[in-house]
Amino acid sequence: MSKYELDFFVSWEELHKAGRLLAKTLHELGEWKGILTVTRGGMVPSAIIARELNIRLIDTICISSYDGQDRGNFQLTKAPKQDNQGKGWLIIDDLVDTGKTAAEVRARYPNAHFATIYAKPAGIEYVDSYVEEVTQNTWIRFPWDMKLSYSDPIVKGG
Repeated sequence: MSKYELDFFVSWEELHKAGRLLAKTLHELGEWKGILTVTRGGMVPSAIIARELNIRLIDTICISSYDGQDRGNFQLTKAPKQDNQGKGWLIIDDLVDTGKTAAEVRARYPNAHFATIYAKPAGIEYVDSYVEEVTQNTWIRFPWDMKLSYSDPIVKGG
């Protein structure tokens, strides 16, 4: 049995609303020099936040701690140099799950403000701001991982 017992489907509209909510929180904390986006999940939330906060300086942290549901793969292929260890910068990702990726990123940029849309209990200690907490056994289905398709009516087996 998979350790993910629940699916949480996120629509584009819900993601946009959550991104704006996070941007509002971040705006209230002050001005930011730029965004360090954790690829690939952080790219869409970063675009929303960059627009809402009028941030044009965006760089990427190319890191992955899992491929699909296999969490054995961990790679860091690009990490921008920050002389001030990220002070005044935002780190944006879609979620913090086990905390493995977040711990690595946090170690490189200890003075940055780490923000995610979703947070799970095992990784929540690594982020400074998030919009919604979900259970550890929930697999979040982001809109970029899904497609719309026809569904039969209930009377026809749907």
